[in-house]
Amino acid sequence: QVQLVESGGGLVQAGGSLSLSCAASGSIFSINAMGWYRQAPGKQRELVAIITNGGSTNYANSVKGRFTISRVNAKNTMYLQMSSLKPEDTAVYYCNALIIADRTNTRSYWGQGTQVTVSA
Repeated sequence: QVQLVESGGGLVQAGGSLSLSCAASGSIFSINAMGWYRQAPGKQRELVAIITNGGSTNYANSVKGRFTISRVNAKNTMYLQMSSLKPEDTAVYYCNALIIADRTNTRSYWGQGTQVTVSA
């Protein structure tokens, strides 16, 4: 019953900024960690950033200082603010959330992915 809906992808020039959002809905008791992943053509999917329900964050070295992950727990929503974008940031970005539906059911969910393209 859980669904993750992403928005904010698009085309931006190098050096520009873009903000992504991911909203979770459905049968949710609570959300623990959430994260953003990305996958470029011909490459493995990689972790971009994660954030726990307590607000602790971790970033891939390639995006530290440029990307900021955040969440609003009351809205079950996560954000990724991307600045100083580079062509190598071009990828499909995926939202992921570890969701506790009830006492015995905890699992990871994925969004559909959104394309981010950075032109040189």
